[in-house]
Amino acid sequence: MLLLSSLIMSSFQRRIAQQLGVTPGAEMVEGIRLAEKRQAALVLADRDIQITLRRTWGNLGFWSKLKMAGQLMMSLFFVGKIDAETVEEIKQEEQLADVLGLLAKEFPTVKGTLIDERDIYLSQNIRSAEGKTVVAILGAGHVPGILQEIQKDTPLGPLEQQPKPSFWPQLLKWGIPVAIVGLIVYGFFKGGAQHSLESVAIWVLVNGTFSALGALLALAHPLTILTAFVAAPLTSLNPMIAAGWVSGLAQAVLKKPTVEDLENLSESISTVKGFWTNPVSRILLVVVLSNLGSTLGTIIGGSWIAGRSLG
Repeated sequence: MLLLSSLIMSSFQRRIAQQLGVTPGAEMVEGIRLAEKRQAALVLADRDIQITLRRTWGNLGFWSKLKMAGQLMMSLFFVGKIDAETVEEIKQEEQLADVLGLLAKEFPTVKGTLIDERDIYLSQNIRSAEGKTVVAILGAGHVPGILQEIQKDTPLGPLEQQPKPSFWPQLLKWGIPVAIVGLIVYGFFKGGAQHSLESVAIWVLVNGTFSALGALLALAHPLTILTAFVAAPLTSLNPMIAAGWVSGLAQAVLKKPTVEDLENLSESISTVKGFWTNPVSRILLVVVLSNLGSTLGTIIGGSWIAGRSLG
């Protein structure tokens, strides 16, 4: 999910850049060029993107993760028009505050890790940079926070740590399989073998169908879709394995990516069609959508079994 999220955000940035007639990251490249030209020390002050993404995803709750995944997938189909005038308007202080305020309202923890923590990280690296004159090339959204943080002496160690897993996801990870098996066994004593067999059939069909639908949405190979259907009812009862891992592996074997596919990945993800046609990004879609389908199947199938066993 982290890798797919990174690719989706990169795709969104590329499409915006294409509308504006610029190259993503051109301002950073120009900064590097000028530093080399003037023989100035170059400091890469931002936090590693993988740390930022892991902390962002790790700090989200279950429903927030689903909401964020939905927002990211919807961004693939973004077709709005943005011109240079719109960008300049957004960069105005009031407009920028409104945008950041909206992000804080919808995803407060995301703003905390993507913006606020990086304001601290950037400000401390700018503050400690050698030389009498320091030129910092920043995104406009970071300027207000850096102006507040740059006079402080804040340790950066805590901002580089991986968030500890929450107790509740671990409980659900192990508790749901135990509960499902327990309900099926309880149904046997309550309604006999036929009742238990019907519960097993519900579990297999619902969980398998939703996972297979996820693979289908990713336009996976037919055998991959079948693999998702077969794997999901079993992997949902095994906290150590995910349905998407199995279906993703099947897709990778059936449609092997090539070096050329990897080289073309950045170009492919600039369009919605490219996400589904490039074998590399399609594998990621298969993994994520199969897992989401299996999760929905677990919720729906588990609720159905609970209702008929306890009702």
